[in-house]
Amino acid sequence: MSGRTHDKGVLILSGYLGAKFGQDRPLTLSASLCFEQTHEGVDGDSASSTEIYALSSSLSGLPLRQDIAVTGSVNQKGEIQPIGGVNQKVEGMFDVCRTVTGLTGTQGVIIPHQNVKNLMLRDDVVEAVREGTFHVYAVKTVDEGLEILMGKPAGKANAAGVYPKGSVNHLIAKRFGELNDSMRGYYQGVFANGK
Repeated sequence: MSGRTHDKGVLILSGYLGAKFGQDRPLTLSASLCFEQTHEGVDGDSASSTEIYALSSSLSGLPLRQDIAVTGSVNQKGEIQPIGGVNQKVEGMFDVCRTVTGLTGTQGVIIPHQNVKNLMLRDDVVEAVREGTFHVYAVKTVDEGLEILMGKPAGKANAAGVYPKGSVNHLIAKRFGELNDSMRGYYQGVFANGK
């Protein structure tokens, strides 16, 4: 049910994960994302950063905040790229929060930093942001978004390609290592049994 632009965004996820975590070993991962209760076609790449955050949460074992909406395209280097309809997306999240739970002071939206200049929000949204009851976060990279959504440092690799212990990226790299080791053991067993 996805269109060409959405499919392209999903392929970018593979490139991003391979470039970031597949430099010293092949990635042994198959992942799928499903937009539940969607009965029409899905197209566009505005959700590609969101998809990376969902995969990162699954791989790291860290939960994502559920009170922050996310929009933003991403390239294979993990740089967040601008999207269309930024005002409607921010205002839509604001309206959902205000109507369903009321504004809690922690809710908000992550948008690409390039879209800040496009913001022309309603007065009630601007006032809520000014008062600190709703937030708009502008990010440049996936790592910046991970830190907001997970409340932990993303972690930057050192010269040897190792991420700081306990960082989000360290946990993801560790999980990829475990998956790689389990596949190595699987194939050794298959070939040892002559299959």
